[in-house]
Amino acid sequence: MPNSAMPFLVLTRAGFDDIAARVDLGKASLFLNPGLLSETDIARLREMGTAVHVMATPVDPMKPQQVQQALLLTRTARGSVWVERGTPRSATSTDKLQAARQEVVPATPLRQRLARTAGAFASAALRRLAAPEQGRRLMAVPYLGFGNARRVWLKGRLLDEAAFREQSDTDSGWQNLVALYRRLESDEVAGARVLAHFAGATHETHTDGGGYFSFDFVPAAELGGGWHAVELEFPDNLQPDGQPLRATSEIRVPAASARFGIISDIDDTVLWTNVTNKLNMALMLARTNHHTRKPFKGVAGFYRALRDGASGSEDNPLFYVSSSPWHLFGPLVDFLKLQDIPLGPLLLRELSVRQVLKINEHGNHKLEQIERILDFYPGMQFVLIGDSGEQDPEIYAEVVRRHPGAVRMIYIRNVNPDPSRIDALDRLIDEVSATGTQLVLSPDSVFAASHAAAEGLIAVDRLPGIRSDKREDDNAPPAKTGL
Repeated sequence: MPNSAMPFLVLTRAGFDDIAARVDLGKASLFLNPGLLSETDIARLREMGTAVHVMATPVDPMKPQQVQQALLLTRTARGSVWVERGTPRSATSTDKLQAARQEVVPATPLRQRLARTAGAFASAALRRLAAPEQGRRLMAVPYLGFGNARRVWLKGRLLDEAAFREQSDTDSGWQNLVALYRRLESDEVAGARVLAHFAGATHETHTDGGGYFSFDFVPAAELGGGWHAVELEFPDNLQPDGQPLRATSEIRVPAASARFGIISDIDDTVLWTNVTNKLNMALMLARTNHHTRKPFKGVAGFYRALRDGASGSEDNPLFYVSSSPWHLFGPLVDFLKLQDIPLGPLLLRELSVRQVLKINEHGNHKLEQIERILDFYPGMQFVLIGDSGEQDPEIYAEVVRRHPGAVRMIYIRNVNPDPSRIDALDRLIDEVSATGTQLVLSPDSVFAASHAAAEGLIAVDRLPGIRSDKREDDNAPPAKTGL
């Protein structure tokens, strides 16, 4: 009989009925063909504790290559995957496959199967609540936080996952797709205690329903500028060695020498994602990784110049606000490091897999996060950088209206040539200019950098380096995107 602890690759309704009759669904991890179960059935399964993963594309059980590719999504440290009978597999596969029994149990209404296993699931849940988690392969994902001399904010997430595999510039399109799927389908751990040890004090919170946790506290002593480490502990989540899970978060406090801050969008501002076309955006994410994606030309040099300021040693802080989901935090940080773009806190969105490409509240999210940053630094002016593809100009204009004097300059990369969009931007430029703040529509980073140098935001002698960066980007080989 199959072990409930192993993952189940289920490609047909007959296969689902078979496995449902023989294992405790409340303990199972199912990888299903799309359309195999209704949304209602999937919701009921998840309510009783089943880990349900619906694959992004259909898998034909009679095509070995498709089945082998699907196995990449179900592979675990145990190396065992249940595949229903009749599914072909390669004799050279490294996966240890468990064949299902010959006969198929007649279909039983799902509500009856759920009722049959509800008691066992409830007992297991009570046992889990009564004792600390032990032996699970949990992964803490701390995000980059920020603070001032007297206040700290940080965020992170706790996942029931093994660490993600490191990607490289030689990964195929399929490997990129699998890595993206693993990130988007990560299973959160809710209700876990989290301790933050910092400056001789301990602060406590719990993960929410999405596995997220956040801290906003006053440190025991005033903080100086730079990066500070916060030690995180999950005392009730013991690892196989019996020790609590631990991780380290980093927070950025602006240096005393900082003259202004920079808040930048990421999508279609730092790197091309084609966020206005959700299908093309999905294809780009699936076909590339942080090694093969490239920033907009000259961005790295321009952002380094803004960080250094007119004197060359201002150490102005950067913050990145994006509608991308937190699932992509790691790849985005790796991208910034690889491209030598100054690192700073990233404020992304809490999205379910189903919502990843439905960015309906783009404006609300960005405005809220920008106001969070401004609240921490009431005496600092900011340079806002975005693009014309979606709502950045409108969001930044609203920031100017709400916070007079807080915005020093707005740079908008023009990525939408539609005449009606240009007309709307012209009206916003006039509106913002009336407040004393400039909104500059820029074709590229060199244009924006030249304007910034004239305004005293960056050193004039940095312009040749930015132009050189742009030329190097012009001559760089195109990113590998083929599947």
